[in-house]
Amino acid sequence: MTTHPTLPFLPSLPQSVDSQPDDHPLRRSTDTSPHPLRRAADRVPTRPAVSLVIPALNEARNIPWVFEQIPDCVGEVLLIDGDSHDATVRVATRILPTVRSLRQSGSGKGNALRTGFLAARGDYVVMMDADGSMSPGEIPHFVHFLENGYDFVKGSRFVEGGGSLDITRFRRLGNHALLALVNRLYDASLTDLCYGFCAFRRSFLDQLDLHATGFEIESEMIVHALRSGLRIAEVPSLELPRRNGRSNLHAISDGRRVLRTLLSERPGAQPASAPQERSTP
Repeated sequence: MTTHPTLPFLPSLPQSVDSQPDDHPLRRSTDTSPHPLRRAADRVPTRPAVSLVIPALNEARNIPWVFEQIPDCVGEVLLIDGDSHDATVRVATRILPTVRSLRQSGSGKGNALRTGFLAARGDYVVMMDADGSMSPGEIPHFVHFLENGYDFVKGSRFVEGGGSLDITRFRRLGNHALLALVNRLYDASLTDLCYGFCAFRRSFLDQLDLHATGFEIESEMIVHALRSGLRIAEVPSLELPRRNGRSNLHAISDGRRVLRTLLSERPGAQPASAPQERSTP
């Protein structure tokens, strides 16, 4: 199931007892609230914890902008370093002393994300890039839908309210072609595919069953979420230009990897074995 919220894309929440109109008052002084604390040791329910996983490779100049905008709803930040040659880890620790910096176990964006997912402690896991192309200020929108019953939430640049200031015509055409294949194979109505701003309930990590090592992990996550019957919501997202440096994305080779992933994962296909990875010393 896929949901495309329209702007404003934060649905109104049900009114609490405190906000009820005057014609429905609490009639007796002995009336209790809907969630009474029955024992002195009971705790007030807290919001689910949110883990933010950020893979990074030589992003020292972009990390400050990203980290300074992380919203309060994020409880832990995991920086997964791909053996950077610059000061990525040092800068991240200086900007955010509580950051959990981990070295990925192999190579590639997919490996980095899987390393972070396994180490995350939050109830919800959010993934985003370290290059400044995704705004951390959008994270509360993703969390909102997880808190309201969805299992997997993905950003879309092509739903109403979204957009991109960075995508090239070639990448746009490739994304649309691959997206059309996914929608046809899974009878879905998604609007974006190759975009790595996503969030999910950590309890569904095993069902996502991730093996990809490169950029194709973004498509693998979506396909496995569809195949597992997870409740999926798309939220508008604005893709910004990379702030500094050159992208590690290679449109042609990475597009081929995505296509191979989609074909190997198609309904009725023989399950692909997990790829062999190069371990870092």
